[in-house]
Amino acid sequence: MSTTQLIPAAARSIQNYILELTGRLEAIEILEPGAGTVRYSHDAATVSAASQPGPVVVLPSTAAEVQAAVQLAAELGLTVVPRGAGTGLSGGATAGQDQVVISTEKLNRIIEVSQLDEVAVVEPGVINAELNRHLAPLGLFYAPDPASFDISSIGGNIATNAGGLRCAKYGVTRESILSLDVVLADGSLISVGHRSIKGVTGLDLTSLFVGSEGILGIVVRATVRLRPVPVARKTVSAYFNSTAEGTKGLSAITLSPVRPAAIEFFDAPSLENIDAHSGTNLRARGAALILVELDGYGINEQAADLTAALTKAGGRVTVESDQDGEQLWELRRSGRGLPQDKWYIGEDIAVPKSQLAKVYAAFPALEGRFGVNISAVSHAGDGNLHPLITKDKTAGDGTHPPAALLEAATELVKVALSLGGTVTGEHGVGTIKREWAALELSERSRRVQRAIKAALDPQQTLNPGKAI
Repeated sequence: MSTTQLIPAAARSIQNYILELTGRLEAIEILEPGAGTVRYSHDAATVSAASQPGPVVVLPSTAAEVQAAVQLAAELGLTVVPRGAGTGLSGGATAGQDQVVISTEKLNRIIEVSQLDEVAVVEPGVINAELNRHLAPLGLFYAPDPASFDISSIGGNIATNAGGLRCAKYGVTRESILSLDVVLADGSLISVGHRSIKGVTGLDLTSLFVGSEGILGIVVRATVRLRPVPVARKTVSAYFNSTAEGTKGLSAITLSPVRPAAIEFFDAPSLENIDAHSGTNLRARGAALILVELDGYGINEQAADLTAALTKAGGRVTVESDQDGEQLWELRRSGRGLPQDKWYIGEDIAVPKSQLAKVYAAFPALEGRFGVNISAVSHAGDGNLHPLITKDKTAGDGTHPPAALLEAATELVKVALSLGGTVTGEHGVGTIKREWAALELSERSRRVQRAIKAALDPQQTLNPGKAI
């Protein structure tokens, strides 16, 4: 069948879906396909690949509406792309014109906060930072801390098992999720997990759904674990003369008695990038930076022990003022810029933290081999690197990145795997990293994952072509 025959048929299916869903749920909000929905066809990593027009978008405001929207899509043989805030960096929310996007942005209620149980019950559209603003007067906070916390949603964080800066002490999203309400591919609703901290009845389906990137179900409610706001926080910076010396400083932190909430590491090109993008002068203070957040009781004792350990390792250590510390953390979150005059690929590899030095040491050989430049900022407390690989644009490149860029990225992934690491620490596989994931997962493992997908979604209704 020709493409010209396929497109009208797909459009008719979508229009039938809109008419039928409107008939079943008169109050539900539906955005018809067109220029106004283009932003729903991509996530933050795939914006340049967005197609025209955008897909149909359903904006349910209740779990029952999510159920009805999914059930009808399954009945009509349409596929569904679940979507949070669209801040993902792996292509996990890309959608075609023949698909139905179900956005959870209107499912944004904080349903309950229990100070005695230290839990909150929230809908998936709640923004991470908004939850913490709500909790602050109660002396509680939600620990998962992705760099995009101001704009990313709890549902999206659950879908990718988001990590972030404070994983060194508080763990990734999975460690803070107690139970979930999930709409399955046939429109049914199930509850998994427990409100209690402990609970081992049945298989751990909560952990199965966390990080599943929307291919197994759509989260419509989550019970999340809360923690007391620390009595004090303090930022410590340590500058070193080289990346290699800086990685020795990271080892010194691990061997010290201090357990920071966050440990971030910057190599020289990353400091130069921040300076160029934000008008700062960090590179003049050193060729590598370790940025640490301490929290809790005994904050001065912690700072003294950490200062001693980092100084012994060759660092120039400063216990920052509150104002300077806040500025440094903001630079970590949003101070870098992407090169507009170069080809680039961003990665999300992770290794055992003892192996970080070997990853950085591999950069020069890869740069020489492929004619690229590589830098990386790391969540060093848990071994998660965010490398940026760039290559100069030349007149003969055309509109597609040169093959050497992707080849260099693939070789860096292989370095991570050889050190006991993974192709993605927190961004997810999505569509961008499926070929890399095949380097990590055995064929038998992939068959198991496909079998789980088939058991929960035999028609391949939810987010097909993503994650596995």
